[in-house]
Amino acid sequence: MDSVTAVPHPRSASAASARAGRLSLGLALLSGALGAAVALLATRQRWSQGTATVAGGAFPLTAKGSDVTGVPAALAIVGLAALVAVFAVRRAGRLAVSALLALSGAGIVVAALMGASDDSALDEQAAKASGDTSATVASFTHTAWPYVAVVGGVLILLAGLLALRYGRQWPAMSGRYERGGAPRRRNARPVDPDRPEEIWKALDRGEDPTGVDPA
Repeated sequence: MDSVTAVPHPRSASAASARAGRLSLGLALLSGALGAAVALLATRQRWSQGTATVAGGAFPLTAKGSDVTGVPAALAIVGLAALVAVFAVRRAGRLAVSALLALSGAGIVVAALMGASDDSALDEQAAKASGDTSATVASFTHTAWPYVAVVGGVLILLAGLLALRYGRQWPAMSGRYERGGAPRRRNARPVDPDRPEEIWKALDRGEDPTGVDPA
């Protein structure tokens, strides 16, 4: 008796691809936006503390994340902009923006980890407080906020990796219009609402899957 080999139905494979695209899109948007918000919030909090000797006594010193390094906040803004730009470009442009998104997250992680042990901001405060340019901070400790910034960077990095892997399946905001600014003609073939892969492809082409012509 001849053996029978099961071959995946093209419609099932297309539906699975569309489902993976939707899930990755939602996860990338959530992780990217949340990561940028977390990183920005973390840089506004106290990252380190210590003391300086002033007039024979201990003077408390503190430094916010923005005092230690401005890299995480700057890259969080870049990452957020790249997350939006992913949907405004296609093909090679989308690949480049996705890579920028991932690199922004990786940069935040590196900068925050380095900032956790950086006491230069407190040394500068100690020098000002004591009036001695060679003075350094004593009893240096750091808080958990640098590692919160690391979490934000990891979330942005995840969004970038998802965009690199699944970005070609995502729709583009500009896909509905030609260069002249006129809307593209919708495909004459109706979209079957019971086939999610057709709805996804229609959105990717910039078409209205409901068939309603916008006024």
